[in-house]
Amino acid sequence: MWRSLVFIALACAVQAAQAAEAGKIIFVAGKADVAGQPAVDGAAVQEGQMLSTGADGFLYIKTVDSGLFILRPNTRARIAVYQVDEKNPANTRVKFELLSGVARSKSGNAVKQARQNFRFNTPVAAIGVRGTDFTVFTDNDTSRVAVISGAIVMSGFGGACNPGGAGPCEGGASRELSAAQRGLLLQVQRGQAAPQLLQGSPLSPDQVSPPRADEPLAHGATAGGGASATGQPNLDAQKTVDLVKVVDKPAQPAPPPVVIPPPVVTPPPVPPVEISMALPDRDIVWGRWQVVAGLPPKFNLPQVQDQNELLAINGNYALFRTLGPDTFVAPNNGSIGFQLKGGEAFIYTDYTPSFRIETPASLVNGTLTVDFGSKSFATTADLASGTESFKLRGAGAVGADGRLYGDAANGQTGVMNLQGLLSKQNGGSAAYIFDSRLDEKRTANGVTFWQQNSH
Repeated sequence: MWRSLVFIALACAVQAAQAAEAGKIIFVAGKADVAGQPAVDGAAVQEGQMLSTGADGFLYIKTVDSGLFILRPNTRARIAVYQVDEKNPANTRVKFELLSGVARSKSGNAVKQARQNFRFNTPVAAIGVRGTDFTVFTDNDTSRVAVISGAIVMSGFGGACNPGGAGPCEGGASRELSAAQRGLLLQVQRGQAAPQLLQGSPLSPDQVSPPRADEPLAHGATAGGGASATGQPNLDAQKTVDLVKVVDKPAQPAPPPVVIPPPVVTPPPVPPVEISMALPDRDIVWGRWQVVAGLPPKFNLPQVQDQNELLAINGNYALFRTLGPDTFVAPNNGSIGFQLKGGEAFIYTDYTPSFRIETPASLVNGTLTVDFGSKSFATTADLASGTESFKLRGAGAVGADGRLYGDAANGQTGVMNLQGLLSKQNGGSAAYIFDSRLDEKRTANGVTFWQQNSH
């Protein structure tokens, strides 16, 4: 009996040590979950708990050493390890894991004293810090990092650098990026060991998933509704209340003005002019911006970005909307169907972390249905390559402006992560870019274009 009690006590102690508190939630907006339950302001976040946000979700976590971990929409991550030893900083261990989406990490006090023990993993890369504030985008095949302050070191997985390691991967294949390199970012694609240095503008995590106006800024600066570096977001609610009080304050009566009637002038008659104004709809622009399987890109990404609004980037494909007034307003009810009219896709087979085969594929038998009453959509397509065919499916929410926000695939085979757009172009069009896991070794990345079914 005594031995059983001792064993139970030890088991509880080990469990508590393995699930230490990593931080507390300081702000939640939209759909955000912790360990499958709705996130609550002020609640503790434990090591290892899955964190996720929906299409409109934001989650701000203040770590136990006053650092900051922020998840932006459509993001999945976990704080795998957060063990702080204040007496002996060399024993501090911290590891973040970003599975998909965009997240920001701002080093806390303990991390700054134990940088050699900090690791930020994505599906394809390891990131270490030099006392840093940075943002990361990742999907299953591509990771990009931009630095706000300090510096980071990044390396693709392979050789001695593996996801189970602790601390930064430093070696011949690693690359550093500092805040002084303004406008640049590092990118790692699956199978690459050495990151690429890229111009950041359209590919930056902040462009793919912009921050809220109240997201804390670096170095305690405040602007545009930002917050101080204390980790507490400076929300605008109290500002609005105070402003209303000032605006609504009764004004002191002013003396009546002296009114001098203007001279009466009879204007000459003006012939009537018929004015016709047509607001152009915002069309869809889509395509591949990188070389794949030796095939040249469809367009120059920075050039197209200068002329259109970038909505999303997924792997080798980008989705834009032409500039102009917003004229698409989603109906409140009804549904419409679309026919698949075009697209492109590739299958990526990863035999080893450093050896990948890229194979062109086609999309056939596509369906896309939009239900405006439930503000949702569902889509299917067959991905064909040679004698093989893979059935893909996806679903998600429809925004009031016609944006399509796909539900997270969470690594499920045949389920697409996708982002898209509806348009009145050509009487009714749609497009989305996607990625999907096909099996243990293969993934797909592509784009589809659709035309509304004729009645």
